[in-house]
Amino acid sequence: MIRNFFFVARIAIAWWLIVVMFAIVWNGMPLIGHSDPWPVFLLGFIVLGFVVTSAVSHLRRVRLISGENSSEALGNRQRRQIEIPFEAGEAFDLLDAAIRELPRTQEIESARDSLQIRAKVQRPDTYGEQPLGRYHPMLWFGGTRNQILATVTPGNGIGSVTLICEPESGAWSDWFRVDDGTNLENAEAITRAITRRVAERRRNEQAAAAQTATEKELTVARLSLLHAQVEPHFLYNTLASAQYLTRTDPARADEMLGHLIQYLRHSLPRTQDELSTLGEELERALAYLEILKIRMGQRLAVQVDVPDNLRGTKLPAMMLQTLVENAIKHGLEPRTAGGTVWIRARLNDDAVAITVADDGEGFNMQSSGTGIGLKNVRERLQLVFGGKASLAVVANFPSGVAATITLPAAAPTPATQVAATPASREERRDG
Repeated sequence: MIRNFFFVARIAIAWWLIVVMFAIVWNGMPLIGHSDPWPVFLLGFIVLGFVVTSAVSHLRRVRLISGENSSEALGNRQRRQIEIPFEAGEAFDLLDAAIRELPRTQEIESARDSLQIRAKVQRPDTYGEQPLGRYHPMLWFGGTRNQILATVTPGNGIGSVTLICEPESGAWSDWFRVDDGTNLENAEAITRAITRRVAERRRNEQAAAAQTATEKELTVARLSLLHAQVEPHFLYNTLASAQYLTRTDPARADEMLGHLIQYLRHSLPRTQDELSTLGEELERALAYLEILKIRMGQRLAVQVDVPDNLRGTKLPAMMLQTLVENAIKHGLEPRTAGGTVWIRARLNDDAVAITVADDGEGFNMQSSGTGIGLKNVRERLQLVFGGKASLAVVANFPSGVAATITLPAAAPTPATQVAATPASREERRDG
């Protein structure tokens, strides 16, 4: 109550001094000098009535906005220091958007290089049109607009915002008029907007992190499921063929079982973040192809051209196997005459290109699958290598399809390695 009384008294005394000075000047003017000064003082009392009423309204509105009538809240000029947990450029963009969304904002000057924003804000008619209109005493000094000055100071990973909201008129006018809490309202609104945007950014980051974790868990689950299944149809067909050969050709049956053991040995699950090597994946693929050569006979031929110095190249497990199975299942098996599968690897600058090609059916409706397998291959390359790896699937000449994986010659760091989702065995190349 004491603070409120002195606030109103300060403004009333300032205006009373104006009235007294005017009365002195009035009394000393020619022709009307030494006349009765009471008309001047009567007018002064009327002015004081409007001034005190506006000051009291200012007190009540400030209390509604801030919940208290502290000396800082009562002032026409508001200053805020806000720490934004982003680097200076991001903090500036966030601040600029918050100011532009403020109602009645005009003449925005945004300088990103100097990290400074200036703006004018039209002052609203808080309680409707003032009595006496433009002749109201509170409108005699200064304009009807507020102004905003905001500066971002770069810090260690943060942007420190200095926000100033004040009347457009000079500081001397604070002795004679109030802003009805409009600058306090502007400062609070900008602070809330910044807080909301920071919270929204944090929620988006948490949602993205949760989605990434979920996707990683799904890839691990799919990989574990694949290792557990080890292609049941392939396994059943191989065992059935081996059982038949034990009666007709025991030597070939023994050879087939040896290749199956080799294939299964390389299909054992790996740890979550462990990558395989091109050499290991090639051994698995060759064991698979040798089994099929026994089953398909002269219908299947295999040509391998992988230099020894590239066999240590890191890549996700089962990726080469996916391409080989595509070539067999959708390229050569549908053909009565069979065909050839080529596996080759080449070093181009700092990238290794691994190609699996066939001279089978190529792209056609009968042999096309869902494309999920190759989609998974692309997703796995993106998860492990980012934009540094790719998969290209093109038509082979004169027939068939060639699929090429291009990936960095250097292995990704452990922090970027994630479990890779193996492709479905029931897929066909993307077209």
